[in-house]
Amino acid sequence: MVCEYDKDKKELVIKYDGEIDHHTCDIIKVKSDYEIQKYSPKLVIFDFEKVKFMDSSGIGMLLGRYKQILRVGGRAEMINVKKEVKRVFEMSGIFKIIPMVEKVGV
Repeated sequence: MVCEYDKDKKELVIKYDGEIDHHTCDIIKVKSDYEIQKYSPKLVIFDFEKVKFMDSSGIGMLLGRYKQILRVGGRAEMINVKKEVKRVFEMSGIFKIIPMVEKVGV
């Protein structure tokens, strides 16, 4: 996981890598929470470009981060969602909560 923060725009991009499943979610939660608390961004962008697999525990992890983002007064978006991961998101209905966008910050 790599994080990039733009202090002028108050945007935090969290770039996930590999697989997001019940084995990796706890580590991802801790790291993501730390970055969100550190910067209190207005926008958090979840980048899934390098995610190869995701299961339902990843949905729960994202919803938890979304709630944390709301607590700091921000909003969230998703970018670079691959076909395999997009299918899991569509079945869960998460796009109704966290929108998928084509460009960062749109």
